[in-house]
Amino acid sequence: MKGRENTREVLKENEGNFLISPFSIQTVLALTQSGAKDETALEIRNSLHLPNTTKSTEAIYSIILPKFKGNEQYALHTANKIYVKNSYPLKEEFKTIAANVYQAAIESIDFAQKDESANTINSWVEKQTENKIHGLIDPKNLDEETRVILINALYFKGKWTTPFETFATSKKDFYKTAKEVVQVDTMHNTDLYNYYESAELNAKFLELPYQGNDVSMVIVLPNEKEGLSSLENEIEKVFTAPRFTHERVSVSLPKFAVENKVQLKTLLENLGIKTAFSENADLSGLAGKKGELVISDVIQKAFINVTETGTEAAAATAVIGVDRIGIVLPPRILYEFYADHPFLFYIKVKENIILFSGRINFSSLK
Repeated sequence: MKGRENTREVLKENEGNFLISPFSIQTVLALTQSGAKDETALEIRNSLHLPNTTKSTEAIYSIILPKFKGNEQYALHTANKIYVKNSYPLKEEFKTIAANVYQAAIESIDFAQKDESANTINSWVEKQTENKIHGLIDPKNLDEETRVILINALYFKGKWTTPFETFATSKKDFYKTAKEVVQVDTMHNTDLYNYYESAELNAKFLELPYQGNDVSMVIVLPNEKEGLSSLENEIEKVFTAPRFTHERVSVSLPKFAVENKVQLKTLLENLGIKTAFSENADLSGLAGKKGELVISDVIQKAFINVTETGTEAAAATAVIGVDRIGIVLPPRILYEFYADHPFLFYIKVKENIILFSGRINFSSLK
């Protein structure tokens, strides 16, 4: 499973600091395709690079999702929920797959009661994301024609293996462009990190691990102050695991917090998921007959806060249907990684599953 293309498409459509959860999008759409058939299911799998059959996709998720439990060193949690209109019958096979594979609870709701329904759904999302994601569903998105809403919520909170000392944080120049500079709170540290320089991408990669060593953040910094657009055009290569070596690196990294909401229908259509949004949609494995149920939109809201101690991040996506011990110090070379201009980042688990990805450019700062 990849999730690279949806990041590239979202970055194209959105300026400024931005965050997306490819994993959350893939998960809720994988759940959707378990109720889709023929061309509708095929488009979802192909566009998101899921396995080539529904059963294969379900087999992957039955292995992956139980791992999202975190431990005493970090919090990692994902949850799925299906809200269905009162008296609207979901297919029994789909309900079984939703429960057994995607660990998705099902709840009946009266979508005609817009405010009450939105409050119910948003309260669940808030609970699953430790009160970080609010207002995912707007009551305006609900009406008597709404039949099903499928939601994935994702939450992560971890502490850096090597935290940044707060006394070292100071205001430093950040180049929004080669000529436009703003002052941002910048963290500083020098320690042993996974580091890689890519001549092909003209960029540096730095991996910052979280305690527990299962999750890490990778910062991808173009060598040129205005080199971000070139990186975004090579997002597949950016997300390919670099050939890291363990080096002593002097790091300067801005503190940042991002929160955004995005409508994903157009993005997904650009990726090739078209039938599911049309009158030809076949979601009859989920409910009803072919053409009765279509996807009106896919919405995601995401949040991240990166500080000296670590990171807290959350996302929710809705599909609406109408250790350092024993390390030997490396040679005396000291590499410099100064993120003083726009960069990309992503948070991944060991299997190289991208939980969150985004861009930092502080374009809105004056």
